[in-house]
Amino acid sequence: MLCARRWSSALGTVLIALFALAGNPARAAEAAAVLATTPTTPSTAPSTTPATTPSTEGSGAPSPVAEASAKVPSAAPSEVVERLHFGLLESMQNADQLGFQGRFDYLRPVVEENFDLAFMGSKSVGRHWKKLSPEDQAVWLDKFTGFLAANYAGNFNAYDGESFHTLGEEPAKRETRVVLTELRVPNGEDVVLNYRLRETDNGWRIIDIYLKGTVSELALRRSDFSGTLKDKGFPELAAAVDQKILDLRSKGGS
Repeated sequence: MLCARRWSSALGTVLIALFALAGNPARAAEAAAVLATTPTTPSTAPSTTPATTPSTEGSGAPSPVAEASAKVPSAAPSEVVERLHFGLLESMQNADQLGFQGRFDYLRPVVEENFDLAFMGSKSVGRHWKKLSPEDQAVWLDKFTGFLAANYAGNFNAYDGESFHTLGEEPAKRETRVVLTELRVPNGEDVVLNYRLRETDNGWRIIDIYLKGTVSELALRRSDFSGTLKDKGFPELAAAVDQKILDLRSKGGS
């Protein structure tokens, strides 16, 4: 459970922000990752041959250091979600001092750390992704990331005592996991937020958020972005996202 000290306006603002996050379709102190080490028991048998340094030349075996690093577990799906929530609360509790730009600068690394942005960015424009040049793909991922951070910075801009609670975790299709959470709003209606994560080379990462448990943010955003890309082309899509960010800056205050 993550409880807040100081954060956003009423539930209406929270709902607007959540619907805006693209998969989210809307640097925190990190939740501690569990680091596992494997103890070894030294042999007590006397050596009958002089000690030598084994040569690794021509050997395909991984080094002991590489093996140890590979065994260090990544953060569990629920820990990734709680890390995001912690970052959001920290930003919102200091919203006035930070202003929009400060919140944006603080939250972008949080977004980059906890979301699978390459997956989400490509899925947000649907089948049109493969038609973009590598240069346009890179530009789009940068703008998509900025858009997610701006949504959080622009909408989660105050604190009224809300708190995030992790309710559980369950398996989902295609080897993904769903983390069940709830945003509790004092004197208001609580909001169910379910996060879907998949395991990447960098650990578990968020790929979608389901508002009220069923409404896919990524699907909503794909409908918007892919339609613009298909009908108007990439330059118009990029310009439209830039304008959305400017609107969020105006809404969230400088």
